[in-house]
Amino acid sequence: MGRREDASGAAGARALPPARTPHYAHRTKELRSAARHAIALLLALLLIDRAAESLTSGRTVLWSGLALLLFAVLYPPRVTAAPGRLVCRGLVRARAVRTDLLVSVHVPEGLTRRLVLRDSLGGRVEIDPEVLIADPRLWYRLAEDARLSADRGSLIRGGPALRRLGARIDRETARAVFALSGLEKPTGPRPQDERPGPDR
Repeated sequence: MGRREDASGAAGARALPPARTPHYAHRTKELRSAARHAIALLLALLLIDRAAESLTSGRTVLWSGLALLLFAVLYPPRVTAAPGRLVCRGLVRARAVRTDLLVSVHVPEGLTRRLVLRDSLGGRVEIDPEVLIADPRLWYRLAEDARLSADRGSLIRGGPALRRLGARIDRETARAVFALSGLEKPTGPRPQDERPGPDR
């Protein structure tokens, strides 16, 4: 029976429709920020060269390439979700993971917190938890599929990390609702200890 379910899951991975809504609502703002930083770097380098009277066409091309490289580094991925699937599209390539066949969810230790999702078919996606916090619809889609993975017995690592992230998203969502309704105003920065920690 288990083999039939695995086979049907693999077939379903190929038959999944393209990921649709919801999408990361704040991505446009981050995209503009990346473009501004790249343009600012290019202008600064050109002005420095011009002031030093060392500006040439070759150096202009070099600085333009450096600015494009910075834009590529800062380019915010587009995260979309559909039932059973989450896709992260970068500037060059896209990565997808079957969220209904997850085997692990964890947050590696490091300066930048990233949520790493792996499925039983070898898919792997790495996203910023802030993406899910900024757009709770993405989180609820992921959480629903993660529960399905747990019910199937495929999710063997990641329960605590998901629960911590879910608790934080619930708090942020409630705070936003209260702020919009005028019942409560956001006060101060979010505590640092609310960030999802590494899964033990």
